[in-house]
Amino acid sequence: MRLLAASISAALAALVLAGSAGAVHAFGVTEDAGKYSRDGGASFFGQLDDLGMTENAITIYWDPALPGGMAEPGLLDRTLPYARAAGIRVVLTVYAARPRMFTDSPTAEAQFASFLERLALAYPEVKDFVVGNEPNQPRFWQPQFHADGSEAAAGGYEELLARCYDVLKSVDPSIRVVGLGLSERGNDDPRATSNSSTSPVRFIQALGAAYYASGRERPIMDALAYHPYPASSTDPIAKGLPWPNAGVPNLDRIKQAVWDAFHGTAQPTFESGLGLVVSEVGWQVGVVAPSAWAYSGRENVAVTDEATQAAIYGELVRRLSCDPAVTDLLFLHLIDESDLAGFQSGLERADGSHRPSYDAVKTAIAQTHGACLGTPTTWRHATGVVGGSVSFTGTRARAALARADEAATYATAFVRVAPKRRPNRAAIDRALTSGTLAAEVGNVPATASTPLVLPARPVRRGMYVLAVSLAASTNDDRRSLFLSRPFRVS
Repeated sequence: MRLLAASISAALAALVLAGSAGAVHAFGVTEDAGKYSRDGGASFFGQLDDLGMTENAITIYWDPALPGGMAEPGLLDRTLPYARAAGIRVVLTVYAARPRMFTDSPTAEAQFASFLERLALAYPEVKDFVVGNEPNQPRFWQPQFHADGSEAAAGGYEELLARCYDVLKSVDPSIRVVGLGLSERGNDDPRATSNSSTSPVRFIQALGAAYYASGRERPIMDALAYHPYPASSTDPIAKGLPWPNAGVPNLDRIKQAVWDAFHGTAQPTFESGLGLVVSEVGWQVGVVAPSAWAYSGRENVAVTDEATQAAIYGELVRRLSCDPAVTDLLFLHLIDESDLAGFQSGLERADGSHRPSYDAVKTAIAQTHGACLGTPTTWRHATGVVGGSVSFTGTRARAALARADEAATYATAFVRVAPKRRPNRAAIDRALTSGTLAAEVGNVPATASTPLVLPARPVRRGMYVLAVSLAASTNDDRRSLFLSRPFRVS
């Protein structure tokens, strides 16, 4: 096995990713079927080539108790030549076999980084490494929270990712270090009775805080991997997830979270070169009669039908090809898992027959070649509260109602102004921050309309406005100011 020997005489030049600027560079699957197949993946990679795909993300499980730290030794040696022959770029997704490995052992982080280094040296043709998998989920990283309820996983993961970035870049600066592989959802509840997890927006926020506290002056990733699954496979592609979670229509939340966390640091954001790798996405489908023999067990979630899946998958190719941030789109899976308790989201059924989504994806890739055929997605970071608005009731601002598309805090104050003159911003800021006039501070939950608590009304005669400042909960530098119409107190 080459990993243990850590030697190789020849290296394959990195494959040139197809596509143009602002286009998806690689379509493919996150799938281990080729790695496990008896023919080393020859037929599997041939199917990817038939689909027009050029990428396969393969899982590598790390376990320090095993020789060399690698489960399933030898499989990668066998499958890489077949991938190369078919023109398929292999991405290695590497993570610990158990969720507490990095927190139970003080040496695990260094051991894992050393393992990655040996992988990169042994397989120089592999230029893409995803470090970890869904660290915002307890299935892959524990604990998610400290005993006092504060966030724990992101801080530990930031240390690991930074170390792995440095190690991989020391082997080959052209290696693309892909971070996170975030799950699309989390409950942010340290006291949850089950699946106590971290939402992707809050995880990125905590990751940035850990990065800033470390004083690091180098990046920690070249691309961010994300898994925008739907809440249910019965959901249409346009439904999305509630903030601070994010599905396919909500990728702007991930982009904004990264900007909030890292702008002004050495870590690029999506506006300064960070790539977005959609490394897992899929809609589960029900079993159809002719293929039922290939499955076992019982379905445990709601599923969609094959025609709907095909329409969604074709739309995913077209939609994400119009997002300049998205560099890779990988479906999970090519071939269904045969156990119905697993994932039946493939382009092929468990018996190897093609679903309608196979041809839908093949056609969409052939039509787009990863280039946008519609209206390109445009995004710029917000400087205020996303979706923030305030409505004032009555001619004398006797009540105010706030709304936002993200969680925010608010501050309110009555501010005296000169007649027929615009309110002085400095005076408003002083009133809101120093309590010159009694100010009230509170919270605005995401996507909810919230009646605001107002301070005591002024008794001194004059002209006033009610000022309301909203601040994003993930970045209080992002503020939006709203003023009522001036009114007279006599």
